[in-house]
Amino acid sequence: MLKIMRLFKSFKHAFAGLASLIRTEQNFKIHLLAALFVAFFGFYFQIKAWQWTIIVLMIALIFILEMLNTVFERLVDLFKPRLHPYVGEIKDIMSGMVLVASVAALILGLIIFLPYLQLNS
Repeated sequence: MLKIMRLFKSFKHAFAGLASLIRTEQNFKIHLLAALFVAFFGFYFQIKAWQWTIIVLMIALIFILEMLNTVFERLVDLFKPRLHPYVGEIKDIMSGMVLVASVAALILGLIIFLPYLQLNS
């Protein structure tokens, strides 16, 4: 049987984690602002459902990767950079992963929004 209080407690922890990210991680704030910006223009230009699908998937991907990056950075920091040279490399690779996804999202955003900007100018 579904335990409602346990479910609410799970959501409470999930929202606390998101709040922590927003409070402490500059890059997450930047991605959040970019997502709001893109959503605004999506509504403004009344983009098609398939375009919304791509936008939502890319926003979710960036958020998830940023969260994973933060988790890995904090885990790796537990080992202290002096212990192994891979610590810094792991952090760099994780940041690179977010960068690659962000560039892909930017390119997809341009593909979606440029036609709307050209039609309205």
